[in-house]
Amino acid sequence: MRKAVILIALLTFFVQAFSQTERSDSIPNSAANKNLQKAEVAYVVFKSDTLFPVYANLGPYTPAERAATISERLEMIMTDNQIDENLFAITEKNNYSIISYDKYPLASVSEADAIFFGKARKDLANEFLLVVKDSYEKAISKNRLSYWLLMALYTILALGGLILIIFLINKFFKTINIKLEHYEKGLKQKRKSFFKYLLPSNSGNIFLLISKVVKFVLLLLVLFLYLPFLFSFLPWTRDLANEFYGLLANPVKKIANDFVSFVPNLFSIFVIIIITRYLLKIMSVVVRELETGKLRIKGFHSDWAKPTFNLVKIVIYIITAVFIVQYLPSSKAFQGVSIFVGVIFTLGSTSAIANIVAGIVITYMRPFQIGDRVKIGDTMGDIVEKNLLVTRIKTIKNEDVTIPNATIINTHLWNYTKNASQLGIIIHPTVTIGYDVPADTVIKLLLDAAKNTKNLTRDFKPFVLQKSLSDFYVEYELNVYTKQAGKMAHFYSELNKSILNEFNKAGVEILSPHYSAFRDGNATTIPQQKNDTPPSDPVGDVIKKATGQK
Repeated sequence: MRKAVILIALLTFFVQAFSQTERSDSIPNSAANKNLQKAEVAYVVFKSDTLFPVYANLGPYTPAERAATISERLEMIMTDNQIDENLFAITEKNNYSIISYDKYPLASVSEADAIFFGKARKDLANEFLLVVKDSYEKAISKNRLSYWLLMALYTILALGGLILIIFLINKFFKTINIKLEHYEKGLKQKRKSFFKYLLPSNSGNIFLLISKVVKFVLLLLVLFLYLPFLFSFLPWTRDLANEFYGLLANPVKKIANDFVSFVPNLFSIFVIIIITRYLLKIMSVVVRELETGKLRIKGFHSDWAKPTFNLVKIVIYIITAVFIVQYLPSSKAFQGVSIFVGVIFTLGSTSAIANIVAGIVITYMRPFQIGDRVKIGDTMGDIVEKNLLVTRIKTIKNEDVTIPNATIINTHLWNYTKNASQLGIIIHPTVTIGYDVPADTVIKLLLDAAKNTKNLTRDFKPFVLQKSLSDFYVEYELNVYTKQAGKMAHFYSELNKSILNEFNKAGVEILSPHYSAFRDGNATTIPQQKNDTPPSDPVGDVIKKATGQK
């Protein structure tokens, strides 16, 4: 394996060495002319290869225009793969050295050019001519079959080197992962290991995860550095890596430049956020004092502290956002996102806004508190949570019911706890008894039932109401007091049980009789009182005498 690695490394080195495009650029003598650093420079390019720089003007032509013209003329004579070196010549004319091919001028070298390079004009023209000849020779050689075969071989060798590198990385990490897995298992089994407490208890092998991440990053780095070398041999792939890196580098450069220009605004945003944060901290301390009762404000209830703080906090956040927005980049993307969010919020928050407004109204109306026994619509239970959007109720059957605040505002609400501690809450079971049972008897039995029911408050006397005189029965309502609103269902059950027991002891049936009978008009359902004489019945007396019954 080591020999293979060494062989591939050597091949890669020689391939890269022989594939480098050698050029004999004329390097100016900086010591001879210190004005090169200040001069405008342009480069003559032929077949993606830089030949030589141009510094001086030539009449009205700038260095850039001269370099572009020379490059175009070099391309024009490259009509076929045959170039005769004997047709290149240098002609001296009017203090200019003109480089030509078959009497077609390619470039001119002036005294100004020679001064910039610190050389004689003729020597500089000869150097330029050698560079042009060498570039044509290389361009022609690149069109030969042997060149393409050699470049393809270099590419295959480079690809093989990449595959070998990836294989070695995988093999290395496979061996490392086996050791890491055994190491972590042993580490978790040790009782006195400090690192044992640093590892997540519910996770798998944390070292394997780190190893996979490192391996992935290493492979990306290898590909990132190796691809330019792999694509540098064939002409149609030579620019792919540069374009790829350009696509990566341009966004990174733009982000970096934007971030650098954004740093002063970022500092301002940071200051605004710090001020907002400490302002909210001060307010939270005040709210805590209000909630605990250490700080009192006349007319301000302690349960208003937290919701009021939440509302003020929202206002502060909005004001902070208004100040921050002016420091953000005013890009079209940011504006588009802001508009989109605004539209979504407008279209989708109608019911939410209604619930928030209702929640604010409920907060300051204080119709109930957490723990109160209430009835909202057909739902009865204890309040377990209230916020700006919904109110949650736990029923006596342990059911969790969520009611939107807008619904609470638009319906009736009964609060059984609010007055129970001082005035007591009245529970009122009803019974219906026939007209044949005296009202005093029924009232006495109901009051006895209330007296025998445990845990009812004795601060207020129970009482009975005759609510209605129906066609066939009388409806009685027993009213008793309790200060435990949360046990209303239990007290109703106990009262009904006690009422049933008292009526059974007295021999009074609890029923609602409905009559379907023929009557002669003489009998009545009015109960007879003690020592009362029965009503006279002359017709009955005559019948009894005639039949010998009296």
